[in-house]
Amino acid sequence: MWRRLPGEETAGLVSTSPGTPVVFRPTVVPTPAFITIIILTWRLIWGALITIYLHPIAASLVAATATATVVLGWKVTLFGAGAVASALALWANLAFPSFLTWVGWPLLAFWRWLWIYRRHWLAVVAVSGLGRSLKGRDFTPHLVGVRCDGQVDRVTVKMLKGQSDKEWCDRSPNLAHGFGATSCRVSVEKAGRLVLTFPRRDPLAVPLPARPLPEWPSVGPVEIGQCEDGTPYKLKVHGTHILIAGATGAGKGSWLWSVIRGLLPAARAGLVQLWAMDPKLMELSFGRSLFHRYADAPEDCAYLLEEAVKVMQERAARYAGVRRNHVPTIADPFILLLVDELAFLTAYQADKGLKQRITAALATLTTQGRAVGVGVMAALQDPRKDVVSIRNLFPDKVALRLDESEQVDMVLGDGARDRGALADLISPDPAIGAGVGYVWLETSPDPVRVRAAYVSDNDIRHMVLRYGRGTGEAL
Repeated sequence: MWRRLPGEETAGLVSTSPGTPVVFRPTVVPTPAFITIIILTWRLIWGALITIYLHPIAASLVAATATATVVLGWKVTLFGAGAVASALALWANLAFPSFLTWVGWPLLAFWRWLWIYRRHWLAVVAVSGLGRSLKGRDFTPHLVGVRCDGQVDRVTVKMLKGQSDKEWCDRSPNLAHGFGATSCRVSVEKAGRLVLTFPRRDPLAVPLPARPLPEWPSVGPVEIGQCEDGTPYKLKVHGTHILIAGATGAGKGSWLWSVIRGLLPAARAGLVQLWAMDPKLMELSFGRSLFHRYADAPEDCAYLLEEAVKVMQERAARYAGVRRNHVPTIADPFILLLVDELAFLTAYQADKGLKQRITAALATLTTQGRAVGVGVMAALQDPRKDVVSIRNLFPDKVALRLDESEQVDMVLGDGARDRGALADLISPDPAIGAGVGYVWLETSPDPVRVRAAYVSDNDIRHMVLRYGRGTGEAL
């Protein structure tokens, strides 16, 4: 009886007079004044300590200003404030990156915590359904803190006991609109704690020029573009297989050519061999002299894949009992097979015998090839299982603009769209969305939004002149 809240007792009352309202008045127990004073004082002290802990810089500034005003007077305090402002301005002019790291971004984070997130927190989580009301008590997830950089806000949240990150992923659009952002990505920091990433602007809305050619030969990771936070994005190509899926005009060629561009110095040095297959004759054929081996007819593509299987098996026989990982050398270079429009060779191939040969070779390469230095990078438009039956054999996947929301999970795996990989919402305008995609790597639980640089026809011509077969720096 005493464990129930007073308001619940009305459910157990029965009136024998129809139409007579039931009036229930709970017992009011007066609280002594000294207990109320102790509770309010403790709340004030605890709130001040929490504020100092969460915002030490702002609290220190307020305390120092108040102390100086009382001890030294307002004129000296004003003069000191001017001197500090001058020193900060000088710091910003001489070393702007360090100024942003230590002053600019913390101040911006404090302002956005105060004016954006703290101000609207209760309303947004309540309307989104992330808060709970139990027996008359409201339970709200705790806003731990905000960190800012040049592109995004990262909001750390402590979930309610019993909540899961999936509930927050399902409500990411509500959170984005509630806090005035274009999107929201949810990632797990540790048990019971999440990080919500809200972009303040989109640095990937502008096409990126082709990355500079590497000065030194390297097998990777290859810099191909830029991440959403403004940092360069480097794609691992050695020791993995990569599947790129995107609708027509989504920018698959930007990913393929950016990887080729980054590996050309290593190919000239003999550490990499680029084997290309272009059954559409429209993408990779433009720079066919850059490739160690090239095929476009389905029969030639099947033969090329089977040759790669033979190389893989020969290396595996030599490595057995000797080594477990491949180290690129001139004798045993890293072989990267580039396939444009994979479905043309598998699902859309009319010759059943040829289709079986290609599928069997691809399955063999994707299951056994990366340990011996044979990788596959394939691009396609339709990611359905009946089109590409071996898509799960690619450890690393890239989802460019897709036609349907269901296709996101087909490419990146279950739950990818709930975690913020909104590939179906990428703009169809090539100037805004071409080359933009979400990457889900084998070693990362969360998708990363990336834009690959645009390699123009002139860039490819320059690459052919410098690195193509028959030139002074031929492969």
